[in-house]
Amino acid sequence: MSARGSMPERSRQEQPGRQRSRPGRSGPMAGRRERPLDPEAGPVERFACGLRELRAAAGGPTYREMAHVAGYSASTLAAAAAGDQLPSLPVALAYTSVCGGGTEEWAALWHETAVAVERQQVVRVADDPDTTRPPYRGLVRYEPGDRDLFFGREQTLGRLVELVRAHRLVILTGASGSGKSSLLRAGLLPALRPYPENGATGRSAPIGQGHGGAAGPVRSGTAGPVPGGVVGPVPRGTVGPVRCAAVRVLTPGPRPAAAHAPAFVPPPAGSGDAFVIVDQFEQVFTLCDDPAERARFLRLLLAAREPGSRLRVVVAVRADFYGRCTEHPGLVEAVREAHLPIGPMTPAELRRAVVGPARSARLVVERDLAARIVEETAAEPGGLPLMSHALLEVWHRRRGRTLTLAAYEAVGGIHGAVADTAEHTYQRLTPEQARHARRILLRLITPGQGAPDTRRPAPRAELETADGAAAVCEHLSRARLITLDDDTADLAHDALITAWPRLRDWVDEERARLVVHCRLTADAATWAGRHQDPGALYRGTRLATAREAFPPPHEGLTAAERAFLTAAITAATTVRRDEERARDRVVRRLRRSAAARAALLALVLLALVPLAGVIAW
Repeated sequence: MSARGSMPERSRQEQPGRQRSRPGRSGPMAGRRERPLDPEAGPVERFACGLRELRAAAGGPTYREMAHVAGYSASTLAAAAAGDQLPSLPVALAYTSVCGGGTEEWAALWHETAVAVERQQVVRVADDPDTTRPPYRGLVRYEPGDRDLFFGREQTLGRLVELVRAHRLVILTGASGSGKSSLLRAGLLPALRPYPENGATGRSAPIGQGHGGAAGPVRSGTAGPVPGGVVGPVPRGTVGPVRCAAVRVLTPGPRPAAAHAPAFVPPPAGSGDAFVIVDQFEQVFTLCDDPAERARFLRLLLAAREPGSRLRVVVAVRADFYGRCTEHPGLVEAVREAHLPIGPMTPAELRRAVVGPARSARLVVERDLAARIVEETAAEPGGLPLMSHALLEVWHRRRGRTLTLAAYEAVGGIHGAVADTAEHTYQRLTPEQARHARRILLRLITPGQGAPDTRRPAPRAELETADGAAAVCEHLSRARLITLDDDTADLAHDALITAWPRLRDWVDEERARLVVHCRLTADAATWAGRHQDPGALYRGTRLATAREAFPPPHEGLTAAERAFLTAAITAATTVRRDEERARDRVVRRLRRSAAARAALLALVLLALVPLAGVIAW
């Protein structure tokens, strides 16, 4: 809402002490004529117009005459009605008192105007170019390069490092929004780098392998290099330093074993251990529909537990999928040996997470803001991404080097900031772009079936099929609603699904269709991967459901999905036509057989007629 719309409107009849008169007119005793003001230009101008009208209704005394009664100089009283800035409350009340205005009513109007002015001073500046690095990441996770901004999880990180030293497979669980991904990337990954104070020197690490065996930087969905070193500093009661040969970071995706088997190849003997970080492990259950593929990936994970594997694996999974993990005996054993649950941050930890990044950027957080956001986040399960996003929006509205409570309230707090940013981003789109945005965002969501909805990474080629879609992706990425890398897009966080009412409504409206679409996308990829094997095409009920969800011309489908569905329809049509032809042949054969039997019967009857006559004689 703009500052103009944020101040309660009052009609002329409701304005205290106001009578109908033309604004800007001061009567015969006015002296110098005042410049015209537009009451719609803002809250200060609107207040000044009210003062002028009140003065005109009082007969238009000059400011020198008013000064004798008010106790303020004529220039001070003239400035109060100039519309350049809001006068102080004592000056405003002195002005209105001389002109016969009610003190309580004008005091209330002054306070309303002051609030509107405060909100006007924290208007959104996020769309303005700003090359300054934000101290908060918003909905997106913290990366290794954000280590200097990552605060609040120091004790949890120490326990994680301790477990990683002592065990080859560690399971990390926490609610959505508890900061698992940030802990792994901005906490654990930097801890794997060499620490000179440990007296160890790291070797250069071999490059890890990502999708298709291509080398790449550390990021979600790929495996990449981190300089070799030792995990440190060494906590008490743990095993000695573990040399790190390489770090490979991945998210499972729909085909985890096929896509990420190279990440589990051990490094050369003597170089140390390779660390495999598996983030968003729940994708094994939400995106991978093939039980055999899932079992192969789990075998890769569990093989790391062997003493000579030269692998150390850290798995992060959402707490609501913990039960699915216990369905596999090997994972149960791993959980029993090395499991670290991440709970909510304590108030002290939350305060460090709020104040620490600001101090690193030489910013000041108002005491009242820190207290409010800590209180609200502590009462919100999984609220860390909401807190981070609210702080990012407050930073965009900072006053000098100060992050203010007024800015926090202007964005709606932790519950309203995400919706405010998302709506602001959406409303700036043209109608055609808005349709692209809806399609893109829904494609990045896997609807839960007995579980919460989750985000779904997707190839950019899948999203950017229509003209203008790529620009929409970039627009959403600049607002930090989605993340983009070279070939993949993803929602910034699962919290966006629940925190933005418009997106939540879209998902609810199209839930049944989204379930069909997600399965269709995966099955189309499987069909293409099997060289368009006819045996992988839809038939029967599944085909009927897909045809109902995506009738011709199959809008909303990619070329690959459309080819898959079209091939299934064509195959079904061919089968039905062949069945009809076979049925027609059977019918014709039966008809010919019936005709032949009828003819034979007729001949028999004809042959029996003379015999019947002989017998009768």
